[in-house]
Amino acid sequence: MTDPEAVPTPDNVMADWPAPENPEPERLESTPPSRTAVFAMALLLSFSLGILGGFLMSVYVLPKRLEAAVTEIMAKQAAEWAVVPDKAPAASNSESATAPSAKEAAAVDPGSGGAGQEQVAVSQDVQQAPALAPQYRLPVSFTDLGPRLLAAGGIDFDKFAAVYLRAGQPLNSKQLAILKNGSDEPIVLNADNAYFLLNFFWALGLVNNNPILTEGAMMQYGGEEQIPRFASTGGWTIGSKQPAELFASSDLISLTPEQQALLEEVAAAVYRPCCNNPTAFPDCNHGMAMLGMLELMAAGGADADSMYAAAKWANAFWFPQQSQELARFFQASQSQDFNQIDARQAVSAAYFSSTGFRSVHQWLANNGLLEQAPSSGNSCGV
Repeated sequence: MTDPEAVPTPDNVMADWPAPENPEPERLESTPPSRTAVFAMALLLSFSLGILGGFLMSVYVLPKRLEAAVTEIMAKQAAEWAVVPDKAPAASNSESATAPSAKEAAAVDPGSGGAGQEQVAVSQDVQQAPALAPQYRLPVSFTDLGPRLLAAGGIDFDKFAAVYLRAGQPLNSKQLAILKNGSDEPIVLNADNAYFLLNFFWALGLVNNNPILTEGAMMQYGGEEQIPRFASTGGWTIGSKQPAELFASSDLISLTPEQQALLEEVAAAVYRPCCNNPTAFPDCNHGMAMLGMLELMAAGGADADSMYAAAKWANAFWFPQQSQELARFFQASQSQDFNQIDARQAVSAAYFSSTGFRSVHQWLANNGLLEQAPSSGNSCGV
């Protein structure tokens, strides 16, 4: 018979186990960090906070400061450009106003009236759409440029003529003569020939060899490989050669150093409302066409006033809707009709760049003076 005390039980088994030497639970001893470790952690935290602060500065603070700076520039420039009637420039053919720099002009809000510091008086005599002159005569002629453009491959006669046939504006006898024989008659800008002149001058500006093309912004921002990618080059599809072959390929117009300097001065200050680039950066058809026209005028001995005036009126026929709004703006804010607007202002970045024109348009909208005007003529293709 088994001894009951010999049967293991939980009590006597636990009694046989040796008692632990240290019945208390183990505790990890903590060692305070060294000064080097504390310094390293503080440095890392400081660096992280610096990055976070820089991010917050760039996202939230700097844009507000930039906006404030632009607003200040707008206020100063608007005052200088006299949107308030009692500061209006003398309306004449003097063309004496000085155009602002591109950076200053791009920030101008023509309707700000000193950025809200002075209320602009709106003329009530603006019920009728401002009348633009039916035509404008340039002090130069085509001479033999038509036949030379054909010979240089800048214009393919059949392709050129087909464009106008498809548009329902077949070339008339005078335009055919300009292309095939040349013309010594003064060039006249009007609504009927604006489309013809736009493409003719586009071809001229593209093909003529001039430093504005070979050394200017198109080369600086694009280089030879990118030249065909501009709208003013790749978009020219009615030549008998590829655009890259045509670019500045022929000496059609020769300029003296003085004439070239004048051309570059005017081209840098003449803008178009389809973009924020001046004629000196002719990356679209209107810019290239304007360059061709100004080259011809410079070669013909025109002075700066005549070139600015021609640019103003070429824009009027190539951008009729925008020009009507510009005329309405000056009529309402300064009691000037389109003829009286200083040409340097009319073509400046402040009023006729994309940014400038948006400000003019917004001013008219804010004052309930918008009317739909003719919108044809400002396509950026052939």
